[in-house]
Amino acid sequence: MKKILVIDDEPIVRISCERSLANMGYEIKSASSGKEGIELLEKEPFNLVLLDLKMPDMDGIEVLKKIREKWQETKVIMITGYSTVETAVKTLKLGAFSYIEKPFTPDTLLEAVKEVFDLPG
Repeated sequence: MKKILVIDDEPIVRISCERSLANMGYEIKSASSGKEGIELLEKEPFNLVLLDLKMPDMDGIEVLKKIREKWQETKVIMITGYSTVETAVKTLKLGAFSYIEKPFTPDTLLEAVKEVFDLPG
């Protein structure tokens, strides 16, 4: 079973991701901050991280850098309500697989996740 970690400071985003993805058979855990997300990653492996860009304690760029350093196998999809071309390019250059904009529909989320897991390798 594929394991997904949702790191977002907004409870509604974590809940909607959990509901949408658990119904598709993924194992979901969530964290309300970058620090909490890193702590979970240190305890167990995840196949994918859904990572919010703007969070109070540690922004998504900082968390993405840490994930790329320590857990190269883990894919990351950035989630942002503040999408700009520069931000998208920056996160992709830093190793994010893709990004989705808030607000997103369950279908958009499932499509993005499916794209990650349908890749060979």
